[in-house]
Amino acid sequence: MVQTSTTQQARVLFLNDMERLERTLFRLEQGFELQFRLGPTLQGKTVRVHTNYPAEGQRFDRLKFRPLEWVNPAGQQEDDCDKFCKLDLLVAGSYQYYFGCGADEKVGSGYIVVDPVLRVGEDNHALALDCITVQTYLAKCLGPLDEWLGRLRVAKETGYNMIHFTPLQKLGRSRSCYSLSDQLDLNPEFSPPGKNYTWSDVGALVERLRREWDMACITDVVYNHTATNSKWVRLHPECGYNLVNSAHLKPAWVLDRALWHLSCHVADGTYAERGVPPPIHTEQHVHALRGLLWEEVFLRVRLWEFQQVNVDKAVDQFRKLLQSGVEGSGSSPEGTEQLRLVKDPQKQRFGTTVDMKSAVQLFRPHSKSPSHVQECCNCFKKRLEDLNLEFYKEMVYHAEQATNCIVGTVVYERLAEDGLKYFTFPFDEMTFDQEMKLLSQEEHACHLLAHNGWVMGDDPLKNFAEPGSQVYLRRELVCWEDSVKLRYGAGPEDCPYLWAHMKKYTEITAKHFAGVRLDNCHSTPLHVAEAMLAAARAVRPNLYVIAELFTGSELIDNVFVNRLGITSVVREAMGAGSSQEEGRLVYRLGGNPVGSLVQPSPRPLVPCVVHAVLLDVTHDNQCPIEIRSVYDSLPSAAIVSMACCATGSTRGYDELVPHQISVMKEERFYTRWNPQASPSDPAEVNLQSGILAAKLALNRLHQDLAARGFSQVYVDQVDEDIVAVTRHSPATHQSVVAVSRTAFRDPHTHHYRHTVPPMFIPGQIEEVVLEARTVRRSSEGSHVADQRSINGLADYTVELQEHIQLKDSHIVRQADVASKDRSEFVQEIVFEKLSPGSVIVFRVSLDPGSQELVGALRHHLTQFNPLYRAGALGDHHTPTLLSTPLKKIMSELTLADMNMLLYRCDAEEREEGGGCYNVPSWLPLKYGGLQDWLIDYVCDRLLAKGGALEQVGLWFQAMFLHLKHAPRYLVPSYFDAIILGAYTTALDLIFSHMSRFVQSGSSLVKQLALGSVQMCGAGPYEALPLLSPRLTDGGGEGQRCVTLAAGLPHFAAGVFRCWGRDTFIALRGLLLLTGRHLEARNMILAFAGTLRYGLIPNLLGQGTGARYNCRDAVWWWLQCIQDFCTLVPRGTDILECPVSRMYPTNASEPQTAGAWEQPLYEVVQEALQRHMQGIEFLEDNAGPQIDRNMTSQGFTVEAQVDQDTGFVSGGNRYNCGTWMDKMGESEKARNKGVPATPRDGSAVEIVGLCKSTVRWLVRLHQEGLFPYATVTVRKEGRDLSVTYADWDRKIQEHFERLFYVSHDPDSPEESHPQLVHKRGIYKDSYGASSPWCDYQLRPNFTIAMVVAPELFTVERAWEALQVAEKKLLGPVGLKTLDPDDMVYCGVYNNELDNDNYNLARGFNYHQGPEWLWPVGYFLRAKLYFAKKMGPEIYESTVHMVKNILSQHSVHLERSSWKGLPELTNENGQYCPFSCETQAWSIATVLEVLYDL
Repeated sequence: MVQTSTTQQARVLFLNDMERLERTLFRLEQGFELQFRLGPTLQGKTVRVHTNYPAEGQRFDRLKFRPLEWVNPAGQQEDDCDKFCKLDLLVAGSYQYYFGCGADEKVGSGYIVVDPVLRVGEDNHALALDCITVQTYLAKCLGPLDEWLGRLRVAKETGYNMIHFTPLQKLGRSRSCYSLSDQLDLNPEFSPPGKNYTWSDVGALVERLRREWDMACITDVVYNHTATNSKWVRLHPECGYNLVNSAHLKPAWVLDRALWHLSCHVADGTYAERGVPPPIHTEQHVHALRGLLWEEVFLRVRLWEFQQVNVDKAVDQFRKLLQSGVEGSGSSPEGTEQLRLVKDPQKQRFGTTVDMKSAVQLFRPHSKSPSHVQECCNCFKKRLEDLNLEFYKEMVYHAEQATNCIVGTVVYERLAEDGLKYFTFPFDEMTFDQEMKLLSQEEHACHLLAHNGWVMGDDPLKNFAEPGSQVYLRRELVCWEDSVKLRYGAGPEDCPYLWAHMKKYTEITAKHFAGVRLDNCHSTPLHVAEAMLAAARAVRPNLYVIAELFTGSELIDNVFVNRLGITSVVREAMGAGSSQEEGRLVYRLGGNPVGSLVQPSPRPLVPCVVHAVLLDVTHDNQCPIEIRSVYDSLPSAAIVSMACCATGSTRGYDELVPHQISVMKEERFYTRWNPQASPSDPAEVNLQSGILAAKLALNRLHQDLAARGFSQVYVDQVDEDIVAVTRHSPATHQSVVAVSRTAFRDPHTHHYRHTVPPMFIPGQIEEVVLEARTVRRSSEGSHVADQRSINGLADYTVELQEHIQLKDSHIVRQADVASKDRSEFVQEIVFEKLSPGSVIVFRVSLDPGSQELVGALRHHLTQFNPLYRAGALGDHHTPTLLSTPLKKIMSELTLADMNMLLYRCDAEEREEGGGCYNVPSWLPLKYGGLQDWLIDYVCDRLLAKGGALEQVGLWFQAMFLHLKHAPRYLVPSYFDAIILGAYTTALDLIFSHMSRFVQSGSSLVKQLALGSVQMCGAGPYEALPLLSPRLTDGGGEGQRCVTLAAGLPHFAAGVFRCWGRDTFIALRGLLLLTGRHLEARNMILAFAGTLRYGLIPNLLGQGTGARYNCRDAVWWWLQCIQDFCTLVPRGTDILECPVSRMYPTNASEPQTAGAWEQPLYEVVQEALQRHMQGIEFLEDNAGPQIDRNMTSQGFTVEAQVDQDTGFVSGGNRYNCGTWMDKMGESEKARNKGVPATPRDGSAVEIVGLCKSTVRWLVRLHQEGLFPYATVTVRKEGRDLSVTYADWDRKIQEHFERLFYVSHDPDSPEESHPQLVHKRGIYKDSYGASSPWCDYQLRPNFTIAMVVAPELFTVERAWEALQVAEKKLLGPVGLKTLDPDDMVYCGVYNNELDNDNYNLARGFNYHQGPEWLWPVGYFLRAKLYFAKKMGPEIYESTVHMVKNILSQHSVHLERSSWKGLPELTNENGQYCPFSCETQAWSIATVLEVLYDL
């Protein structure tokens, strides 16, 4: 259908590496925009897309490709998710695209088919493809051109809008419509005496039909063959497959002649005494025929000789070579290697020769003595005899297959005087031996041409006449003796005359006709049809192309459709063996299901089925009256007319002609139109004839349904004979329901049920569009075929009523309302006379109540999509809330409210007494918010929240009140529209509250930014300590409760929701970069209030139940303060903000908010001062009550600063104070109470974070923003002051010396050289109690690279990153341990409890599984140091980073949680024990995009 919407439709095709889609069909309409975007396998790579779609103003050349330019929306560069190149599709045809990346020119390809636009009428209006109703005419049955209008008017008066003519060219001797003797000449039979009509006259007639009758005309093109009596083939025999240019056919020709002579002898009775009489009837005759074929044909013609070697001649040549002293390099006289044979290109008997070079190499005598030479010759001869025997067996096998084909189709083979021939024989009769002499006479052999035909079950993509095919030899061809198969070769240079001749033929056709039907398309060489159709489209760009494809495979059909740009493929209703199959055919061929969801634009381009033209009968089908019954013509036509595709018929079907109108034998003319004609007149017809009146009504109905957008289809098999087809308009919700009772068997001879089941039709029946049944006028007489006209059954017609009320129907007895409540109005139809051969069509609308409700729904939905304006009605009872746009209502929501609206997992919901909905027999929904949804649940949940959320809930309640009373089949579509509209509105508002980085960012940036809303919410309890009462700007009740969940679903609620380390690793990405500065500030200040011992807690527990058992959280907190000061406008103001200290001293009891306050900068100073002083304490309540697995030594927390190196160190072998904090739990494996990764000493990331902090404080002090330049501690009875500048210098001076693992095995800096197993890397720690742990390759050094890149030498850093990439990088995360390490295990299973120390109860949590959050730091480090390495390396690194990010994008799209997981198992495999979405995973990936 031509696009009429003012909004351009766009489709997106995602490209993926090695994706070759030549067998996938993508159809688009003119006016559409096609975008090519990179799939995950290509993102981050330099991809070039080429297409042969012509540039604006250029002509199409299918061999000329041009590159397309990439577009980055709004200048986005951070990733490749939204980058695209596009085509504005304005020209019909088939277009190829391919794409390459790197050095590969082509790593993927496919086709796009753009539909033509047909135009008819004086106003040149478009004829939509689905509106087409075509009728086929055998051109030779139209008579002289003067008489055509009278015969074609039958099509016009019965509602057809397209005529398909069989070829109008001069016919061959057989008189077949498809055997043309001259492709360039109009059939002279169309010119009556005294006139000489030309193609221009035909063109004028076609144009008149287009303008005056609104009727398009198409005709066949036949490229595969020409008539045997074509004069031009006699002059140019190279145009066919003859025995000169196709010598491989010689054996088949010899067999063909031998069989012809045998046929003649059988017909003469020569072999009657041998059991083969002229009429072959019995099994005995057939058995005798088999013997006769072998003895008189195959033994006589000795076809194997065409493949065999002349042994004596070859041996003699070989002997002479040996005697001449030629030596080979073979190993033995037995010659066990392969002997090379040279096939004779002329295919002469014993023409195969031996490559003597290979023979001499393989058969080398031990000496030159005559005996050794003779021994070699004997071996050589034996080998040739063996090869000849293999050729004999091969040919015998072919002979057996040929015998089976001959005997199996003996009726078709007609072993008689004119027996079937596979080749032309344009010479006088001669003996078989005389004929064999023709093989060597090129001037005669060139005229022995192969006939065309078709092969059952053959590969349609291969030419059965080319070398390698044995179809002619094995007699597998269903041969057309009236045609010669044309030989085009690979291109015009192989047969110039044929290509030029057929191109001219094509151009003549395209000039005068709106379209072509490709005859015998599946056997026409694809490259030929491609070139010819390109020539046709050069003449007529909007060429309509149809074809019949009998490939047996939808995928192979697509190859033809793609390469040729076929618009519609002919499908045959006669191929259905039952009414069920006929109904299924209608359902498959087009239309969406009734009640389908409204699709957005742009949207992904998805494969489709080829557009169909469904014919109730084709001119090749048997007559349906003969194989079904005359009564089935009407109901089958009605079923076809309800298909949501093009439909059609063949002239004669509607007139009830009771036999096939043969394309070869029929010579009579079609009847003419005469409104006053008598039903008994054999030469004229009108609406009283056959089913013409019903066909007019059905064709009008078909065109009306397509034109008015009844694009949804439902097929109901009421019983074995009754098919109900519904066409539905998604805009107006009107339906048309056609109920057809088929009559595949004659009702007079077959017993049909007298009663039929009632039908239940949703909605209110407005009218009976038509009802009709086939009736017999009289039972007297039988049909007599007229001698001059093709006449139908005059005794049959239809009783037809159109546009009547139900009460006036003869078919329906009663129509009661079966159900009439506010949500469903169904009418029950009870049939009285739905006899076989009957059809009734209802027009159905929504009942008035539903119309009002749905119209109101559409009215309110127009705020989301203008498509809903059609059918929208003003809502006279609109609640005040619905008169307000949802965007305005939602604008009152905070981002914390948005967390409630869209997300919140089951654990979060249960905190407030609710929970996520569990769908019976399926799965629980992931979220309570709009990310997952159900009608009442959505409303009730929001109504209970109060405030602005309650207002949104009331809006949903009002909308759903309308929806609940809509017809059931419409509920899913409108529910989706409501939820989708609300969801997208919420997203728009969310992004409007976020930073410019998010607002102008890519779709991936936006998806990740939603993680901020997903993870950041306010629960019913105070998760964070209260802020200082002196904070007046956002420190109120609403903001204080907002916390970051560490991960869902495991760390979502209660004391396990909020973790210090997780919060501050995630805070920069989820809050600072997204612009949520107030929430970020409040979290920083709230945790500042919990500082104790110089640490902030890991597990917060509202502060009062905090555990101060991690060494790194305080350093992540300090890094976030630095990031806040750097990223937020006037960010350094936070340093002056009051902090309400919960623990003013280590021994303090928890204080209330406001009781003890100090500015943030003093809390920062205290944290650093306490580290310099040294931290050592026993956790409060130490013992199993706070950790049931840890040993007593593990509860001692230690941290200090080395005065020489400046490194922060701490921990012990009994606890795990960094993020790798897995404590052993298995008694069975004896790892309980043992940290898997203690990482005591100086952990590399903590050293980096410390360096970042002191460097920052030096700068802040210099700028007058931080009052302290030193930390002063008391050591050994005296005060010790250390400046931040000195601390910074010490770390800088010692870091690489002590952390870098040098390539020098004798490096004096290496205290444990025997533990080194990888060089050129950075240690994971320094000074661990187990020294070998220092040398483990882990991802933590990349964190230090990002926060303190100055610590690293560029070249060393780059090398270490390359090692990490090779060893640690997975599809979406980083391995937490080198896979070469002896304790590596990449699969995490927390439930497994066995005796494996390294695995039991998830002991390997950080010993191999691939965590996502470190990959963010790895990629950021790569980008930073790549830039230092130079532009070329930086560019390749950017590509690599984008490629990794594409995997995250894919995971986000596919995840039902819409997040990134905590970790994966090895190689990116799903881990069921991981959080499905983790705050720091999302945050650090978002940081990478920010850096890009």
